[in-house]
Amino acid sequence: MKTKKKLADKPKRRRITFSFESPAEGVILMGDFNKWDAKKHPMKKDEDGVWRKIVMVYPGRYEYKFLVDGYWQLDPQNEDCCLNSFGSRNNVLVVAAK
Repeated sequence: MKTKKKLADKPKRRRITFSFESPAEGVILMGDFNKWDAKKHPMKKDEDGVWRKIVMVYPGRYEYKFLVDGYWQLDPQNEDCCLNSFGSRNNVLVVAAK
């Protein structure tokens, strides 16, 4: 049986909202947090024409990109990037613990 202290020490997931403005037919959020699985986080277009997706992630460092109509796109709202193993760049998201 777990004690209350051990439960309290476990980091809590944080709610992160991603958005991408595009006239695209489809946008998928892909990254470390979903094992780069195109089926996990398809985004939905809102009435303003902005694609959005909310994900719950644990504190940590994550790399991600958008797959827009079959083409990789960086997040124009996030300047934090790193090189990936394919010679291109991924965005970096750092989620702090509360």
